[in-house]
Amino acid sequence: MLTERRSEGKDVLFVVRDLPERYHAAASLLNFEPVSGGLARRFPANSLYIDRAWANFGRVLDEYLQTEAGERPNAWDAGLEAFLQAIQGQDVNWFLVGSASLAVRGLPVTPGDIDLATDAAGARRLGELLADSLVEPVIPVTGWICDWWGRAYLGARVEWVGEVHATVDEPEATDFGPVAQARAETVTWRGHPVRVPPLDLMLAVSERRGRAETAAAIRRALAQDEP
Repeated sequence: MLTERRSEGKDVLFVVRDLPERYHAAASLLNFEPVSGGLARRFPANSLYIDRAWANFGRVLDEYLQTEAGERPNAWDAGLEAFLQAIQGQDVNWFLVGSASLAVRGLPVTPGDIDLATDAAGARRLGELLADSLVEPVIPVTGWICDWWGRAYLGARVEWVGEVHATVDEPEATDFGPVAQARAETVTWRGHPVRVPPLDLMLAVSERRGRAETAAAIRRALAQDEP
């Protein structure tokens, strides 16, 4: 594989040439797009920490794609621990969402990545704190669910949304929006305090998404919590 940084108008592209066929499905899941000469991720030129992200991109690309393709273990727990160590003592308003928020409670789920929600300042600060692990810059977002987006690789993919819009909780609350943030609970995982959405909200979200096994596991956990 060869990598190329390319400018197109107001965008910067991280291009991968000669991507092996076995990585194409993983690249698609990561939202790489076809471009002349290969596949690429496209970012606004004014994205934050773009030079650091580019340096990391080429350095870890093979391992990153191997993990996404299932050729090497997805070390979500080691990745989360590395993340928590990187932000320890820092004033960042964030909480853990998605399947990892259930895994840290001890539920029998295997996260595919580590998803975080934060505010605008937190999104930018996470880019600074994780600068050595970014595989994409921290980008300003328009016309989507949030105002900022970032992605890093710490043995597992780490993604965060910054300043999530209240509209994501309409007509029903999500596990990553303002409702979840307002109701977030703190659990202790490997000695670290971690804020996570409440289980009743995670149950409703899992049922809406048709995740029957996850919903059943959450019901069992809720039953254990009953007096």
